[in-house]
Amino acid sequence: MQNLIPDLDILDRNKELTEEVKTTPDYNSGNKRKLYIESYGCAMNFSDSEIVASILHSEGFDTTSDIAQADIVFLNTCSIREKAEQTVRNRLNHINGHKKRKPEMIVGVLGCMAERLKTKLLEEEKIVDLVAGPDAYRDLPQLISQVDDGAKAVNTFLSREETYADISPVRLNSNGVTAFVSIMRGCDNMCSFCVVPFTRGRERSRDPHSIVAEAKDLFEKGYREVTLLGQNVDSYKWSEEENNKARLEKKEVTQIVNFARLLEMVALVHPDLRVRFSTSHPKDITDEVLHTMAKHENICKNIHLPVQSGSSRVLELMNRGYSREWYLSRVKSIRNILGEDCGITSDMIAGFCTETEEDHKETVSMMHEVQYDYSFMFFYSERPGTLAAKKYTDDISLEVKKRRLDEIIKKQSEISLIRYGKDVNKIHKVLIEGTSRRSDEFLQGRNSANKVVIFPKENKIKGEYVHVMVESRSQGTLFGKIVD
Repeated sequence: MQNLIPDLDILDRNKELTEEVKTTPDYNSGNKRKLYIESYGCAMNFSDSEIVASILHSEGFDTTSDIAQADIVFLNTCSIREKAEQTVRNRLNHINGHKKRKPEMIVGVLGCMAERLKTKLLEEEKIVDLVAGPDAYRDLPQLISQVDDGAKAVNTFLSREETYADISPVRLNSNGVTAFVSIMRGCDNMCSFCVVPFTRGRERSRDPHSIVAEAKDLFEKGYREVTLLGQNVDSYKWSEEENNKARLEKKEVTQIVNFARLLEMVALVHPDLRVRFSTSHPKDITDEVLHTMAKHENICKNIHLPVQSGSSRVLELMNRGYSREWYLSRVKSIRNILGEDCGITSDMIAGFCTETEEDHKETVSMMHEVQYDYSFMFFYSERPGTLAAKKYTDDISLEVKKRRLDEIIKKQSEISLIRYGKDVNKIHKVLIEGTSRRSDEFLQGRNSANKVVIFPKENKIKGEYVHVMVESRSQGTLFGKIVD
């Protein structure tokens, strides 16, 4: 079976994160104007594009998968690395050909790159008509109207309150089984390498009642898994007193909802609704969250816990707020409370400012000690405006960065083979998400630890839960057969 269906290996996973792009599907309700969106980067961007599509659908726009048919083309962008921004610039050059054939086409840049560069985008990329940051999507109809009237349009205002809680997203590229649910926006952690606090603003949490209502609606529509999204989900915090002045005026006392409580509220929607979340921050994840995960079978046993570096010295320079020892203590709690089968994944940066060979070896040794199921691994890319760009010199050569990254990737490949090997000859509960990308004769889904499982189709369909006996593995995929 392994030979029939090549697996998604470690290098592919890294490529998928850096280069994945999602486009709008066709949706035709008879509206005259067509919207085309390409989304780059993180899951939050893909979720935001669903909000954009919802806002513009209510304004009379249908979506199209054919850019040549579009009246409006939006690129929802990422700024986390220089390569991500260069990908967008290259794509804008390509779109220029469509613009020449159809001059009335509106081209807009949304998201983090829009927020970072603001009006510079209009000056640097001559075909861009509209620029909107992550908190400006409600203003898109007005911005489009300005462009229709012959003007350029920009809104990069960062809000302290916007969560889009009242907007029902239009599910784009949906498999009908899994969906993203945004629970908070922004980030208050000022990691020195990261541009996110400057492009997405301060943290603010969404009303938990609207989150639960969205999860219930998804389940009733046939979805069987939701992923709760936030830059740092562990810092989720909401209360009527803090977030609803009307309740405060009535002097009603209500419970503060933290992330552990929110997880439980969503888990209780239905036992057949799986719950995932991303991303956790090592300094903030609590034992309360871990015990909540252990309490509910439908909360998936997988935690994305970015380490970035295994060196306490480098972690301090990164302003991560924890040491190597603290991180390992959190991993120990995960293993003690959730067991050895709980999936732990990570992000790593090779070649951060002043990183020595000893620092690099500490990252590799951290990987060995934690035994990550897989990781997203990159070499350091200085981002303008970040604390690192202001305070430190990017003094590691590209050659050294690439060599260290290669060593990290090689180590992760070795560990993944071991971790996935532990799943062989075990039965896993799998939620079917569709057919395998390699063959229509096979189905694929994920187990609780977020590992892809591929198995013969038989008479099963997506959206069903099945039990699969895993017979073999690669470093990125499990292979097996359905058992009773």
